[in-house]
Amino acid sequence: MNGSSRARDKMTVDELCAELQVSRSTFYDWRQKGRAPRCVKLPNGSLRIRRSDLENWLTDCEGGA
Repeated sequence: MNGSSRARDKMTVDELCAELQVSRSTFYDWRQKGRAPRCVKLPNGSLRIRRSDLENWLTDCEGGA
């Protein structure tokens, strides 16, 4: 896997919110309550979400629906 494909494997909070059609405040509310997909915190404090973690989280959400 090269660097550019690894970068596409991780999403920003804005990209995640756009894909799920939720606001940033909703995402951070979920995160505070432990309901958000697993995140990676970068040294600068920014969050990234691995696409595989998002897919797993969505599968778990489907099971609870």
